[in-house]
Amino acid sequence: MDKKQAKIRAEKLAKEINKLRYEYHVLDKPDVTDEVYDSLMAELRGLEEQFPELKTPDSPTQRIGGKPLDKFQKVKHAVRQWSFDDVFSFEELKKWEEKIKRMVEKISLGSKSPIGLLEPLEYVVEIKIDGLKIILTYEDGIFTQGATRGDGVIGEDVTENLKTIRSLPLRLKKDINCVVVGECWLSKSELERINAGRKEKGLPLFANSRNAAAGSIRQLDPKIAASRKLDSFIYDIDYLEIPNFKSQIPNKFQTQNSKSQTIYSPKTQMEELKLLEELGFNVNKETKLCKNIDDIEKYYQDWIHKKDKQDYGIDGVVIKINSISIQDALGYTGKSPRWGVAYKFPAEKVTTVVEDITVQVGRTGALTPVAHLRPVLVAGSTVSRATLHNEDEIKRLDIRIGDTIVIHKAGDVIPEVVEVLKHLRTGKEKFFKMPEECPICGGPVQREAVGIRSLRRRDRIPTESAAHYCLNKNCFAIEKEAVTHFVSKKGFNIDGMGEKIVEQLMSEGLIADASEIFELAKGDLEPLERFAEKSAQNLLEAIENSKKIEFEKFIYALGIRHVGEETAVLIARAISAEIPNSKSQDQNKSQILNYKIRNLADIIEIFPQITAEQWMNIKGIGEKSAKSLVEWFNNKENQKILEKMKESGVAVEVAERGAKGGKGKLKGLTFVLTGELESFTRDEAKDIIRKEGGDVSGSVSKKTDYVLAGENPGSKYEKARSLGVKIIGEKEFKKMI
Repeated sequence: MDKKQAKIRAEKLAKEINKLRYEYHVLDKPDVTDEVYDSLMAELRGLEEQFPELKTPDSPTQRIGGKPLDKFQKVKHAVRQWSFDDVFSFEELKKWEEKIKRMVEKISLGSKSPIGLLEPLEYVVEIKIDGLKIILTYEDGIFTQGATRGDGVIGEDVTENLKTIRSLPLRLKKDINCVVVGECWLSKSELERINAGRKEKGLPLFANSRNAAAGSIRQLDPKIAASRKLDSFIYDIDYLEIPNFKSQIPNKFQTQNSKSQTIYSPKTQMEELKLLEELGFNVNKETKLCKNIDDIEKYYQDWIHKKDKQDYGIDGVVIKINSISIQDALGYTGKSPRWGVAYKFPAEKVTTVVEDITVQVGRTGALTPVAHLRPVLVAGSTVSRATLHNEDEIKRLDIRIGDTIVIHKAGDVIPEVVEVLKHLRTGKEKFFKMPEECPICGGPVQREAVGIRSLRRRDRIPTESAAHYCLNKNCFAIEKEAVTHFVSKKGFNIDGMGEKIVEQLMSEGLIADASEIFELAKGDLEPLERFAEKSAQNLLEAIENSKKIEFEKFIYALGIRHVGEETAVLIARAISAEIPNSKSQDQNKSQILNYKIRNLADIIEIFPQITAEQWMNIKGIGEKSAKSLVEWFNNKENQKILEKMKESGVAVEVAERGAKGGKGKLKGLTFVLTGELESFTRDEAKDIIRKEGGDVSGSVSKKTDYVLAGENPGSKYEKARSLGVKIIGEKEFKKMI
């Protein structure tokens, strides 16, 4: 192939590669496989190596062609970069609009061109991407410089790293000069992949996708940036002109008609976004033109619920007046545009102060330190407490009373302390020490030995649990938490019997343990505060209705240590599976208890006979759970409690042999639930899945068949996407059942 033929071929290859790049990374409509794309790139790269003069600045091969830098060069922005002021509530948004309307009216009255009186005040609302702001310069349609925002006047030249972003065009569809602004971002699934690699190498993990994007853009070696699959959205034009044509149009654009091409000056923000698309940029499609701030609020509230379902971070919405002429008339303050504002989502991370640390005692006797916080709004709700888990966690974080801390809360997740801002300490902060006596009963407290840890073959040392335990089995706090657990929704589900009622009944001496709930009479309740005749009757009816209970819920309600909801389900399936005969080879004996359990009487008689080894024959039940089961059912006091329940008419429903997991519509399928469901609670959904023979898991893995996602899904949703696990909504789930 001679030079002339090579030039023609290289131009065709570059054009085709750019077309495929645009379809894949901007339109999200790939027409060919990666192998085809890579093959075309390899051919073009070969031609450029053979004929170096064919290599142009906008060639697709130049995306990863930069050499590692010693340092980044500072560059002055052609147009000053601003940041939007923030609002955090609809009331603040209304005040912003009122202020804007007053300014527009004032400008209109004093102007020969009364813009405010002639144009309606409309708004363009765009989602606010949580990434890194980038400023891109194009000359004659070719990408010549990319920079970070810096202080708004001076940024850093990161051109070579930005070239690695496939959604950024190296050549525009029109040969113009322009400066555009956008956001560089990293997908959540890519962040997970990067962090997995960093973890293997013992490197610190990126806290979030924004930090990872910023860290990638500031890599001195473009090859590292290229390996991280960055992406972009472009949303603004700072400067625009046709080469060789001067114009004095009185706004931020310099545009004009030319014989070879026509560029119309955008009159609105919506037209500006459309022009960016026409030039070949990746523009986020989730944009809306709103006639008033009520429409804005609806858009904002919708995105509070949808934001976590996207593969990129979103921390609010950006509101801009649609009219460019009104934007120009309003201008800027010393740091921000007057014509726009960022409406931020409720923060999931905030700072507050630890005012005290107290200890609460759970149903197993575990002592849990709790931080009492200066009340703070986080993720849409006011938080005043956060669990500190155990003494080891307090030492790890080095939390002291009086510290300024960072807390995190996502959706309905319990807030947790993620960091202590030690530089803000005054020296008056106080150390916390776990008590040596139970704060409720005064009984002795100690850590529990949980096993043997081997450092080397010859060194075997006993280990302790992270938690401290009250050793007084009759501690009021333990008994109260045990009864509260017993009546909870996942247990006997006694409506109207919450923690305060349980505490009241125990304090008055009406109940000492869970079995005595079923002995309560109307006369016991009516004299008590909060119990009028009707409320007493309602509670007694709820207690009566709860007496008929499914086996797995009954086991869970007993509050046996290390026996949670999933373990209870495993036991239920084991006792309801068919007992294989000696000739059968297709039954898994390891998942079946060879006992006939039909009711509570059978549980009382047979369960104390089951050994730890037999419990462990059930797949999924480990040594700790097996040991706890043996200890609980052989405890004389617990046996008395079961007898009293039987005498009170508690009926445990045990599925017939072969019923569980037999012909269910979901047999053999594993589900993970995340988010808020509308048609039923999570517990109801779990019950449906199990009754239809399916399994429910608490974590997503490659073995998961479906993730059932509702509103505001958490990290399980993203994990499912990264692993390729099928995600379904309630409509699809209902069709399956």
